[in-house]
Amino acid sequence: MALTIGIVGLPNVGKSTLFNALTRSQVVAANYPFATIEPNVGVVSLPDSRLDKLAEIFNSAKLLPATVSFVDIAGIVKGASEGEGLGNQFLANIREAQAIAQVVRVFDDNDVVHVDGKVDPASDMETINTELILADLQTVEKAVPRVEKEVKIKRTEPAKLEALEKAKSVLERGDTIFASVDSDKLDMEHLRELSLLTAKPFIYVFNVDDAILGSAERQAELRDLVAPADAVFLDAKLEQDLVELDPEEAREMLEMNGQEESGLDQLARVGFHTLGLQTYLTAGPKEARAWTINQGDTAPQAAGVIHTDFQRGFIKAEVVSFADLVDAGSMAEAKSRGRVRIEGKDYVMADGDVVEFRFNV
Repeated sequence: MALTIGIVGLPNVGKSTLFNALTRSQVVAANYPFATIEPNVGVVSLPDSRLDKLAEIFNSAKLLPATVSFVDIAGIVKGASEGEGLGNQFLANIREAQAIAQVVRVFDDNDVVHVDGKVDPASDMETINTELILADLQTVEKAVPRVEKEVKIKRTEPAKLEALEKAKSVLERGDTIFASVDSDKLDMEHLRELSLLTAKPFIYVFNVDDAILGSAERQAELRDLVAPADAVFLDAKLEQDLVELDPEEAREMLEMNGQEESGLDQLARVGFHTLGLQTYLTAGPKEARAWTINQGDTAPQAAGVIHTDFQRGFIKAEVVSFADLVDAGSMAEAKSRGRVRIEGKDYVMADGDVVEFRFNV
């Protein structure tokens, strides 16, 4: 299972600088709109210190962490839903992502022109959200007449048309689909095929300076603007500097800035939280590996992430928690302590389970 997050925002808010840091690449980061024309895709490892410990226990030759794919999409401007700027070209690119990370400029820098002439996080977020809502409204309005015809000739259930009408009402009042699922009792099953932009969960990435990184009060004010969505606070330029340092130097620089972890690590971790994902672990002489699954997945579903044959032929899973395995020091000792369990098809996976699956070919 691959996690893909689309990075969006107004021009010149630091999206490409953030992307450069995420991928250690050199995407053009210029002081003018649309420096990013085609969507740039980068695959980033999810930091997971558990793999290092597993590699020690199993003498693994290599580590394979879970990954997050980030798609850097050109800056959206007012009127994008009507074709302004590069218009629907990059609205379409967002549809492939599972979540949207909206980069919001909070830093002041006279050398970096703001597209609207002033730094106003609330206004910037309203601009982006409005364009996404308008794009979705166009999609729904186009779908309604088609579904009405299908209902008349009984090719489609009336529930689908009802779901579209409810979604249209939500969008017309200026709300996102994701935020209205529960309150408006939206039937997402009937809306899924439209790949609506505002049906995706949002993560807000506030690109800040030193003053805000050190101000819990100012961060709380910004967090209130987007609650209950997840928020990450980082300095994109600092993040780009950090990835060019060795781990010890990067750790020292983080400590100097009063941070326990980098903004990039926060973003990857928050992405998993936002989408309700978790990881389980496998290990042996060849590799120690983290696998991405949904929270609530059963053992056969988790096995299917490795290979569909594992899910179809699932017999049982040999499971030990990471903490118990580390405490025991070896799988043999964990078994002797009774910490290794045999689980069946109904077992719900926990984050950090170390697993070996048994299956019929």
